[in-house]
Amino acid sequence: MPFNIRFLSTYPPRRCGIGTFCRDLATALSHLTAEVGYIRVAAIDNKQGPYNLPVDLIIDQYNPKSWRQATQSILQRSRETNTPTAVVLQHEYGLDPDEHGGDGRGTHFVEMAKTFSENNLLCVVYLHTLLENPNEHQRRIIVDLARYSNGLIVTTESAVDILESDSYGISPFKVKHIDHGIRMHHPTQFDRFEIKKEFGLTDFFLATTLGLLSPGKGIPYSIAGYGRFLKDACTPAQRQRIVYLIAGQCHPEFVHADKGKPYRQYMETLQRALAESDLKWCRTRDLGQVDWKANDIVFYDNFMDESMLIKLYGATNVMILPYLNREQISSGILADTVGSGRVAIATKFRYALELISSIKQCPPGLVIGRFARGILVDPGPESVDQIAEAMDFVIFEKNKRIRMEKQAHQRGYQMRWANSAWALMQYLQFVNEEKHIPTGRGIRFLREKPSPYQKLRRQAEELDKIDLLAT
Repeated sequence: MPFNIRFLSTYPPRRCGIGTFCRDLATALSHLTAEVGYIRVAAIDNKQGPYNLPVDLIIDQYNPKSWRQATQSILQRSRETNTPTAVVLQHEYGLDPDEHGGDGRGTHFVEMAKTFSENNLLCVVYLHTLLENPNEHQRRIIVDLARYSNGLIVTTESAVDILESDSYGISPFKVKHIDHGIRMHHPTQFDRFEIKKEFGLTDFFLATTLGLLSPGKGIPYSIAGYGRFLKDACTPAQRQRIVYLIAGQCHPEFVHADKGKPYRQYMETLQRALAESDLKWCRTRDLGQVDWKANDIVFYDNFMDESMLIKLYGATNVMILPYLNREQISSGILADTVGSGRVAIATKFRYALELISSIKQCPPGLVIGRFARGILVDPGPESVDQIAEAMDFVIFEKNKRIRMEKQAHQRGYQMRWANSAWALMQYLQFVNEEKHIPTGRGIRFLREKPSPYQKLRRQAEELDKIDLLAT
């Protein structure tokens, strides 16, 4: 059965990772012509427009009335077509203010899901942030979203365990893991050569950090670690062939928050890290004009469109993701790095643990992934020495780096947006059928005498708990 798909999300031109995620997922869904009718987006806006199709509704993020009007519009439009509608909410706490404008304190997503549930409209929720130790409001939001939606979708398998834990108590049968999609495949060696040639990077080793900049990205630590590696492990001639590209701007909302004070403090932190590392650097809006040999670090001060992002993924040799938030369950940059067949040096945030190392826990210190897809480091000050060591490994152990690239590409191939879109459609069909399956079929038996098997199961469960604590 085909579905019309209705997203509730940010959307380009708003500069937001969730908006980019929604756009890429919508684009992949549009190719499933037998399974998908029309695709439309209700865009959560904060004066970032104008918008084009598939956006047909705009929600003023800080106007509660606008949220309610959009909810009613979605309901009305779903009734005007014979094709069933599935609503896909892209939930993020920061997009949900309360009636007084308090960021992260609202209940708009829950109210939407509740209204759709009461009107028998299929609704699933992508969770883009999931906290292992939430406050009461954060916990209640997730629990209520599970209660009022037909299912929750997460991009990491470990998130299923968190939702099932005592913090939330949500049944795993209400949760679906679907890989974060990737925007590109592994370019050929010729393609990579041509991209590097275009930027004047032929015969250069390029380390890169991509995406919107903010204090949580940990850039001062990657700068310090990179500087330490150059000082300790490289000759002057080698330094001229190694460069670290930090590409992206600060988020516009961060730049203007609190009259720009946090932004100015952040820029001072970056300047201090550069000075203490004794690195040569420049800032540019045109990579074609950079003297790469004269600089250790280049800041590409631009918001990158799709074409530029693809080129930079192709040109890079190693992606550095020094993020500070260990609970991060999703990262488009990391997903695309793996999909591009490139090694990532990433801190041990939840998504990196799963995608790079395929384990839920790992020891402190530098860790080379179990399937050699990348290198994990501790976040914060501890990462400085570990990033330096990781850079030494990927640069001077070429054969091992190439093996890592092949392992990353193999995993990334499974994560194409086409696969993620297909998995979403299968899930929508499943939960829709589940709504209509009668649950009272078959004979029901009540336990009337003690069972020795029940006792054995309880003993096994207790042993599992003991083993888990020991681990």
